[in-house]
Amino acid sequence: MTPLNSYIVGISYGYHDSAAVLLKAGKPIAAAQEERFTRIKQDSSFPLSAIRFCLTHAGIRMEDVEFIAYYEQPYKKLHRILYTALRGGLRGLRLISRELPSWLWNAVTVRRTIANHLRQNFGHSPRIEFSEHHRSHAASAFFASPHRNAAVLCIDGVGEWATTTAWQGEGNTLKPLWEIRFPHSLGLLYSAVTYYCGFKVDSGEYKVMGLAPYGKPVYYETMLKHLIMLQADGRFRLNMDYFDYELGQCMINSRFEELFDGPRRMPESPLTQREFDMASSVQRVIEDVVLRLATTLQRQTNEKNLCLAGGVALNCVANGRLLQSGLFNHIWIQPAAGDAGGALGAALHVYHELKQQPRQAGQRDNMQAALLGPAYSNAEIEISLKGANAAYRQLDDDALLTEVAQMLAQGQVVGWHQGRMEFGPRALGSRSILGDARNSNLQSLMNLKIKNRESFRPFAPVVLAEHASEWFDLQQDSPYMLFVVPVHMQRRKPVSAAQSALQGLELLKVDRSQIPAVTHVDYSARIQTVPRDHHNTPLRRLLEHFHAITGCPVLVNTSFNVRGEPIVESPTQAYTCFMRTQMDHLVIGNYVM
Repeated sequence: MTPLNSYIVGISYGYHDSAAVLLKAGKPIAAAQEERFTRIKQDSSFPLSAIRFCLTHAGIRMEDVEFIAYYEQPYKKLHRILYTALRGGLRGLRLISRELPSWLWNAVTVRRTIANHLRQNFGHSPRIEFSEHHRSHAASAFFASPHRNAAVLCIDGVGEWATTTAWQGEGNTLKPLWEIRFPHSLGLLYSAVTYYCGFKVDSGEYKVMGLAPYGKPVYYETMLKHLIMLQADGRFRLNMDYFDYELGQCMINSRFEELFDGPRRMPESPLTQREFDMASSVQRVIEDVVLRLATTLQRQTNEKNLCLAGGVALNCVANGRLLQSGLFNHIWIQPAAGDAGGALGAALHVYHELKQQPRQAGQRDNMQAALLGPAYSNAEIEISLKGANAAYRQLDDDALLTEVAQMLAQGQVVGWHQGRMEFGPRALGSRSILGDARNSNLQSLMNLKIKNRESFRPFAPVVLAEHASEWFDLQQDSPYMLFVVPVHMQRRKPVSAAQSALQGLELLKVDRSQIPAVTHVDYSARIQTVPRDHHNTPLRRLLEHFHAITGCPVLVNTSFNVRGEPIVESPTQAYTCFMRTQMDHLVIGNYVM
């Protein structure tokens, strides 16, 4: 087997967001999260279906794979748990009795478990290599980026020990610079507030980010005084007197609740001003820390480019503030910044650092617009629709795009299933629900009647790249919907004094711009730009048709799923989701329902 044709499979599993990625000669050619196949949100199980898809897509067998790369070091994670427990006294002993047996077993057997799964399901187990958790994040950010040289910042909950790491990337090498270690974690601080606000940890953080503009950062000084000790260079320590995640089974303790005026909000109960203000306060803390850390890293490396990964890199508001700071000429964020992307990073680490294979940087990144998942031919789609007894029409490309653009212009909501599925948490126009951003009623309609989710959550715009600066204050491309930026001043509408005095969810009633469906209450938007040479040709052409009809190059783009479920993968899943909601039309390939 020559390096030119060598294959490496990267995997992540065991905590959340298990995934598999296939590299060919160092380039990702297939990637998917296990949840998309099993329909278990954030599935942590061994990614059998994802691996099977990767091999099938490439037309290879497991015998053709040179390495299996696992995204973290189980023994180092075990060492952290054991060390933390032993210095925790009686509570630590309870932790040991409760969790250590399973952790010890998993750490000792993870290599054997991987090999057994592969042999039982694919008849062969290649050589297995481990990569540290944060090195996997850093590799996914830098080696997949378009930059030959860059500063790299990774921030998440916790890996083995590290919660924040800084790196300098050059060519095919990553040099570690410094780290912040558990239990001091920006990601876990944000998760603690997520829990206190009544949302689920590891999935509700998006809700806190969306909730923040409804409140004021009235608890900001309290957080800096009691929860986090922040230095000028961004280094920080958490005051563990207020948290319980180090040794307990909960994110926070009673002292945290006393500090913020009472017990946590119970899930699904009404939101109050306290939750709005808590979200606003912790969001400001996160932004300040990230900006300080990035400033320190830029001064230390003198790099012009920055790459980001780790779960906190999905905080699009912090990313937008970092972008507007002008610290770096260009910021590139791994679209699968969480643990799923660790599978990609582990594989890239093996290829570039273990095998020492060279890396070619260029104008584009290596993610193919994150379109690395399964695709379906029209023949396969028709078989699925007939099996579901669906009533459908088949149109050619031009007729389809013209008709769908007209549907959208008339205020109708369209489920859109085209081409290869996206890798990562964002729907980027292949497994999406689309609508007219000019429609002031669309946000509440899509939240409550289609997505079945909280009314306060904003929707994202997708825009033709060449027109983005006419509608948004954007300083670079944003193909992966990972920057929140202001809506352009010229597109905003005046707000009366009475409207300005509204609070909480009452703010939703105010039209703030010419594209109200994607304008958050603080005039911000989480933007996705689509260039002329985009990999997703159907989305690009649909935007062009809509622009020609309406003069507006912006659509609402949200993920094709309902609350609590993963994004749809197959035509059958798309049809089932469509029939359970109040979407007006479903388009799969060239078929319209």
